[in-house]
Amino acid sequence: MREARELVHGTCVALGRRAALLRGSSGAGKSDLALRFMALAGEGALRPLLVADDQVWIEARSDGSLMASAPETLAGKIEVRGLGIMEVPFLAEAPLKLVCDLVGADDMPRTPPEPWERTVITGIPVPVLRLAAAELSAPLKLKIALLLAAPDQPI
Repeated sequence: MREARELVHGTCVALGRRAALLRGSSGAGKSDLALRFMALAGEGALRPLLVADDQVWIEARSDGSLMASAPETLAGKIEVRGLGIMEVPFLAEAPLKLVCDLVGADDMPRTPPEPWERTVITGIPVPVLRLAAAELSAPLKLKIALLLAAPDQPI
């Protein structure tokens, strides 16, 4: 398989070796959800961390996996609305296991389709869920979704 790389608009966070790409229009709450996700309790391998904010490199590897990373100039930086660009702890790269499309509460399904929908990035299918970023429980839902997205993968 030929390796490919794509720069996508979004924010990427990780829980251990599982990353989620947060997609949505400008102002949809990608960075805010990432901040709240990173504030969740966790330590060691289960510490929620930023991978990239605003722009994310997604690279297809020869083994069929996807790896997410930040452009060099944005590594470790996140936009905190009202405060500006902040530096935070981050992972240089993490395997992409999930895409979360941020939607309004009215567009949030009670349950995801079975099996989960998929989107294709650099030719590789990835599970995709819709999340209402403004919900108070959104960071916890994101954490649970990351754990469910690849149950056979180590954390």
